[in-house]
Amino acid sequence: MITIENLTKYYGNNRAVNDISFTINDNEILGFLGPNGAGKSTTMNMIAGFLPMSGGKVTICGTDVTAEPVKAKKNIGYLPEIPPVYPDMKVKEYISFCAGLKRLTGSEKKSEMQRVMKLLKIEDVQNKLIRNLSKGYKQRVGFAQALLGNPKFLILDEPTVGLDPNQVIEVRNIIKDLKKEHSVIFSSHILSEVSAVCDRVVIINKGEIRAIDTIENLEKPLKNSLTLHIKVAGSKAAAAAIIGVTEGVKEISEVIDEGNNITSFTVQLSGEEEKVRDVLISECLKNNISILEIYSDKPDLEKVFVELINRPVQKASLQELLEAVVPEDKSQEADDTDEKEEN
Repeated sequence: MITIENLTKYYGNNRAVNDISFTINDNEILGFLGPNGAGKSTTMNMIAGFLPMSGGKVTICGTDVTAEPVKAKKNIGYLPEIPPVYPDMKVKEYISFCAGLKRLTGSEKKSEMQRVMKLLKIEDVQNKLIRNLSKGYKQRVGFAQALLGNPKFLILDEPTVGLDPNQVIEVRNIIKDLKKEHSVIFSSHILSEVSAVCDRVVIINKGEIRAIDTIENLEKPLKNSLTLHIKVAGSKAAAAAIIGVTEGVKEISEVIDEGNNITSFTVQLSGEEEKVRDVLISECLKNNISILEIYSDKPDLEKVFVELINRPVQKASLQELLEAVVPEDKSQEADDTDEKEEN
């Protein structure tokens, strides 16, 4: 396990990371999300021991990164945002050089080099100069050095940048397979990628953590407020009446007359979408109203992400952060205050 406690980083008077805490569990894939300048790369650099922290503590398998850096870093494979490759080296030379830095020798070194080159599919370019490789292949070479020595934890900063769609899928599958023996924390701007592979996500903005949870739990609040879009041909009044009385419809939020007896409705739901759809389709057909189009705005990580990073920073539980509810003890505090005033 990696434990991050009250991690803080200042650049001069600018606070890039502000007192953040979270854990990376064994055999877990943790997504690290945030807009540009949120503090993602700074945080990952500090976890890897590459960048000194202004405050806080990072513990890897019980070892403090600051107090015992060599011992702690043995458990880490790190791929920074810009792959740390040497353009004047051949791929095989570079992999050998990195294996040596990790103190691999003899048959162990040879087998590790073969393993990572095969895994990242760079065997066919092993005798080429890195400077002559495409951006995607350079990314793979950087990823390969992170895997050398089979470290328990992998820290990957934008690992799929520069890769074509096929390569992205390959790397995504590699990350999934790595979970069997490793823990992975990786940042990405591709939210669908994070949704596909991560067990949990950490959302950060302006150096502050906005949420830590599973994607399923983060999306739950949005599932209770689905938006349904319906386009019909026929009587607008009759369609509005049917929609308005359908169980599970909270309100009709927008009506657009598109001409030619065609009307579009935007409907907020409070009930189960599938049941609402079935009733609407059935009732409209009975009343000679044709449904030309019907679809919903599905809750997804992108909407959660936008919602969270645009909310004011507050010290609150995840439930409070997502649902903007008043903590239960606030009312009790108010009662206690009233009693003190009466006394």
